[in-house]
Order: sequence, then structure tokens, then C-alpha cells
Amino acid sequence: MSETPPNTLQYRFDGPEEAPVLILGPSLGTTWHMWDRQVPELAKQWRVFRFDLPGHGGAPAYPAGAVGDLTARLLATLDGLGVQRFGYAGCALGGAVGIELALRHPERLASLALIAASPRFGTADEFRQRGVIVRTNGLDPIARTSPDRWFTGGFAAAQPAITEWAVQMVRTTDPGCYIAACEALASFDVRGELARVGVPTLVLVGSDDQVTGPAEARTLVAGIPDARLAVVPGASHLVPVEQPGAVTDLLVRHFSTAWQPGFDSTTGMTAIQAAPVKPVLAAAPPQPAQPIAEIAPAAVEPQIMGRPDPYDAGIKVRREVLGDAHVDRALGQADEFSGDFQEFITRYAWGEVWDRPGLDRRTRSCITLTALVAGGHLDELAFHTRAALRNGLTPAEIKEVLLHAAVYCGVPAANSAFKVAQQVIREETTPTE
Repeated sequence: MSETPPNTLQYRFDGPEEAPVLILGPSLGTTWHMWDRQVPELAKQWRVFRFDLPGHGGAPAYPAGAVGDLTARLLATLDGLGVQRFGYAGCALGGAVGIELALRHPERLASLALIAASPRFGTADEFRQRGVIVRTNGLDPIARTSPDRWFTGGFAAAQPAITEWAVQMVRTTDPGCYIAACEALASFDVRGELARVGVPTLVLVGSDDQVTGPAEARTLVAGIPDARLAVVPGASHLVPVEQPGAVTDLLVRHFSTAWQPGFDSTTGMTAIQAAPVKPVLAAAPPQPAQPIAEIAPAAVEPQIMGRPDPYDAGIKVRREVLGDAHVDRALGQADEFSGDFQEFITRYAWGEVWDRPGLDRRTRSCITLTALVAGGHLDELAFHTRAALRNGLTPAEIKEVLLHAAVYCGVPAANSAFKVAQQVIREETTPTE
């Protein structure tokens, strides 16, 4: 037994120690048990490595807010075990990790299978909205609706035990880690990079998947050179659970026939994998009292031509805080008369002020709400209430901000503000069934 450090993942191995390593990556809200029915067959040929996402399945709750962060933790785990080269199959968020491996670390990857995956998962707004719901209501609303997203209606009705297992799996996930994973999916977009995936790739999708269905699968196949498509009939999003036999057969066939040997371009020779280190089953240590400190960004090369234009940073922050739909609407309505103003607020309000490191976004939302109450700007108060929820404020905290504003900005102003904020909070935090 061993503890799982903050920069690695909880994992387990199955299969012969001398066999090539095949990694199975889970979907958001699931654990490594989603692959239970594939393991017996796969472990006949491969050393099967499964891992849990942070805060899932009892894993330590060290949130990871980017797919690149999850990928780095996976590689750190493998490095500690002496695993240098491997095949990889991932479902949904696990598939995003697979694409990241193929793009950023192709020398490590021998073969790839992407299941219920996409180069972009819905819209950033959808996943950030899910984070607002979890932050306000906990994971129970997401858990109760998971079977509708994951399984066909017929399967859910015929397999009540599996359906209840799925609900409990989500319900026992750490909420903070779930929200961070939603952020990771919100910011994941590799549509312009697919042509650089050079590893043999199988794209597998359920025919009835309404989350990342055949259309997204065909986008992957069209973009990845020589990728192959397999559509599994009678299956929805969690296709390895709903159609385990079909998925197992497809994975065995793919990894048996499309396993690219390592190649060292400096010597022209095939790379030899390091001797494997005998693994141990990682156990989750007690949940830390405080979240892990954020890793400092890498140093940026100095700009030779002077200070960079803040517009690009501003449009990024503006979209993250207000949402793509709001920003697209504002920019789309701009014309020759108002276009300069939209550019002005993007560059100076969002690129200069909101992007400054001196205050976090939660604090800036508190200040903004108070200022809007004082000025009586109720239209902007509505969308900045939505922004405050996105930035991590709870409805209870927004209430405290407005109560505080009532003292210093006046009761009539706060009365109007409460009406606006109450309506927005109802809309944003009511789970959709």
C-alpha cells in the first residue's frame, strides 16, 4: 500500500507484470470500475492500468482544472512506476486526456482509442453552468440525472442495479473536484490540432449517445489522420458499461493490430521500454484540510516590442466570467457606432482591470455587485450576478453582499437589486430534470 501524492493519481494494475501496459481512462463522475467488464479479457494480453480522477472513487481530493494537469499527473504516476510507453483508451474526459497525450507526448503513446470523446465537449457555458448547480445544490441533482445522460432508456429500465450504481458513483464524488473537472472540459478545445495526432487511433461511439455522439466522433475521424470509426448500436454515452462485449472486442482488435513501436529519432533505433517496477495499489490518504496550492505558471519570455495588447487577455477573461453566449450577443449587436465601445471595455475593463493578479475573481465580483447596486445599474447587475455564481460565489454569499450594500448604498437600491438577483439565482441554480 502507498499514499497518493498531490501530483499523481490513484491507480491499480491487472494482468501479467511482463506484458505491455494498456491504460484505461475514466469519464467524469465515474471510477475505474466502469471498466470492470473489459479487464478480464484485456488482462490476458496487457498489463491493464486503471486510474481514478481526483476526488472520484475515494481518490484524494486535489482538484485539477485543466486536461493538461490531469495528463501531467498521469505521466508522473507512470514515471514513478517505470512505465515509459503504453497504449491508452479513454472515455469522454478520459478521452480528452488521450488526445492530450497524443498531441503533447506522442513518444509515450503506442496506440490510442477514444470512446465517447470529442475535440470540444459542448460549450464552455454548459460546463460552467453545471459547476454553478453543483456549488449551490451539491452533486445530488447531477447524480439523479446521470443515467439519462449515460444509458439508453431500455438499458436503464432493465438494469436497475447498474443504474443505481451510476447514481451512487456520482453522488460520492468530491464536489470541488467535480467542478474543477467541469472547468477542464470547459476549456478543452483541440479542433485545430487534430491533424497532429500521429498515433494509430480508434474512435468508438454509441449510436444513441446524446452527449458526444456520432457527429462528434466523425469530427475526430475527419481530423485525425488514418483514424478508424466504430459505432456501437444500442448504446449511449457510457458505452463500455452498456455494451461491454462489443467494446471489449473492438479494443482487443485495435490494440492487437495497431501498436506502434517506440522510435528514437536521434539514433534511428526502436526504443526499448525500461524494466517495469512492480506496482502497488495506491490507497487514498485522508482528504487534506486545505486544497493544494496552485502551480505557478511558467515564466513568459519578455516582449521585445513592449507591452502586449490586453485585448486578447480581455476577451478571454470576459468570456470566462460572463459566458460565451453573453459575449457573442454583445459583440454580434455591435455596429459601426458601438463597436469601438465594445473594443474599449474588452481591452480596459477586462484586459486591464479584471485580469490584474491583485484580487481574485470572487473578490472582484463582490466589488462589482456593490458598485452596480450603488449606481442603480440593474441590467448589468443581472448578468454580473450570473458572473458571480460562475466565479464561485454562492447564493448565500451574494445575499450578504447585497445586505452589506443596503447599509452603504441605500435600502431602495438594495431592494431593487434583491429582486433582480433573486430571479437570476433561481434561473441559474434550479437543476434541469
